Amino acid sequence: MAAALTARFRHLGALWLFGLVALSATTWACYKFHLGFEAASLALLIVIVLLSLLDSLISSLIFSLIAVVCLDYFFVAPLFTPFVYSAEDYWALATFVGASILITTLMRRLRRTAETQHQQASLLDLTHDTIIVRDSNDVITYWNRGAEELYGWEKEEALGRVTHDLLRTISPAPLEQILREHAAVGRWEGELVHTRKDGSKVTVASRWSLEKDERGRHLRTLESNTDITERRQAEDALKRTQAAYLAEAQRLSATGSFGWNVATGDIFWSPESYRIFGLDPTIRPNLELVMQRTHPEDAARAQRAIEGVTNHRHDLDVEHRLLMPDGEIRHVHVVAHPVPEERDQFAGALMDVTARVRAQETLQRVQADFAHAARVSVLGEMTASIAHEISQPLMAISTDASATLLWLDRAEPNVGEARAHTAHIVAAAARAGQVIARVRGMAARRAPQVTLVPINGVIEDAAAFLRHELRANDVTLTLDLAPVLPPVLADVIQLQQVVVNLAMNSIQAMSRTDPAKRQLIVRSSGEPTAVTVTLDDAGPGIDRDHLGRLFDSFYTTKEDGMGMGLAICRSIIESHNGAISASNRAEGGARFAFTLPAAPILGLDAEALPEPSP
Repeated sequence: MAAALTARFRHLGALWLFGLVALSATTWACYKFHLGFEAASLALLIVIVLLSLLDSLISSLIFSLIAVVCLDYFFVAPLFTPFVYSAEDYWALATFVGASILITTLMRRLRRTAETQHQQASLLDLTHDTIIVRDSNDVITYWNRGAEELYGWEKEEALGRVTHDLLRTISPAPLEQILREHAAVGRWEGELVHTRKDGSKVTVASRWSLEKDERGRHLRTLESNTDITERRQAEDALKRTQAAYLAEAQRLSATGSFGWNVATGDIFWSPESYRIFGLDPTIRPNLELVMQRTHPEDAARAQRAIEGVTNHRHDLDVEHRLLMPDGEIRHVHVVAHPVPEERDQFAGALMDVTARVRAQETLQRVQADFAHAARVSVLGEMTASIAHEISQPLMAISTDASATLLWLDRAEPNVGEARAHTAHIVAAAARAGQVIARVRGMAARRAPQVTLVPINGVIEDAAAFLRHELRANDVTLTLDLAPVLPPVLADVIQLQQVVVNLAMNSIQAMSRTDPAKRQLIVRSSGEPTAVTVTLDDAGPGIDRDHLGRLFDSFYTTKEDGMGMGLAICRSIIESHNGAISASNRAEGGARFAFTLPAAPILGLDAEALPEPSP
């Protein structure tokens, strides 16, 4: 601090001494050459202005007072005295002082302004960004050091040139359109591609600001450009990498993506989408191509889904088959939804689910084998019941046939009695045929046949099938069936298998209870959308430790059980979009129940059908 003050005082001392000498020398010269008051005043004023540029206003005031003394002593009568007798001379000296102070003040302000502008220009040269000022005709009037370094043109080469001619600007939109937008708004931002002096290209983030005068006329435009070439190259490389990873991920997952402008019909496909449809990527996709590849049997379904999007802007969710030119069939699942705030733009995914469908078909075949094995196993357990069911009509046929022969062998044959016994034979044969048909149906290995099934009929057929088993185990069966129920979409043999399996479990569970209490109650109930079947028995109930795993595969509580019966029941019910459960009754015994969705009779079509596993 002290050193700074000392330096300051030294500067002032030297300046004042130099100023005194300069003013004295100027006064002597003016006097020597016999110059008048006006000429001497002008000469001294020039010296004062020059001296004022070297220090503060106080120094200028001091120099002005010294100059007044010199003028008074050498050029105002009486000469060589400090006295002034004329009022005009007073005004002349006062005017000189005022003029010197005013001029030195203005000069100092201009100096500060120039220094500020120089500092600002120096700062603009320090930035790595390019700063370009161009006039209303886009002629360059300022070109900073950053512009020299980026573009290669020196300031002298760039000044006076038209910006976009010099840099050969490549813009994202027509340059005339950008210039009109800039003139209307006063600002513009965007990315431009410029050409360096050596011919190489550079990408810049450009910002334009327009300066106008008070009348709204365009004065100049300040343009600043930031070199983003490396960043843009990195972003492009990242995009290419991401696109490559995305394409590989889509290929691995067999999932393509697409964009669809519903209003114009324009469609964009990813490479995987082209692969799934078996088309060359150079072909422009459209709805006609999609429908050409769609399997004829699924064309109506696909067309309805497309119309739902085009007419109502609904989400798209449809699964259908593709028929390839070589006869290959592919299964695809297509989903799409509107892009937010873009009602006509849809983004979607196209999944090749052929492998999944084939796996499901294989699983269905395996499940069919298990279900068939389970039915055969049940039939094996019911061998005695089946034999009894068949033996009864056979015995009746034998008895009635013998009686018929006796009535016909009489001296006078009794045709009426013979006809009656023959009718009994026909009825007994029909009963035997029904038993055999039920057994064959349960034992047959066949594909599922989904039809409209009345659930009460399924229960009654199962009860007839179990009739002898119930009598053999002293179990009383009570059917409590709702009189009016909607049908279900199901395979009747599979549902019979479920009811028979659950009933057999209950019958076997009650074999260890008091015969007087052995009762099985089968109920049906429903509502417009679902049908429920409940089986209540009077057995010992289900151990709490077993409840959670009762429907697991290979889990059994029987010593000779395989653990597949209840698991297959669950598989059948769930394949029909239903649910099955087991619980203990408060009054004792177990309860098994399953619920199935009611068939939508009105407007029923093939799409509404479930795809149950066998």
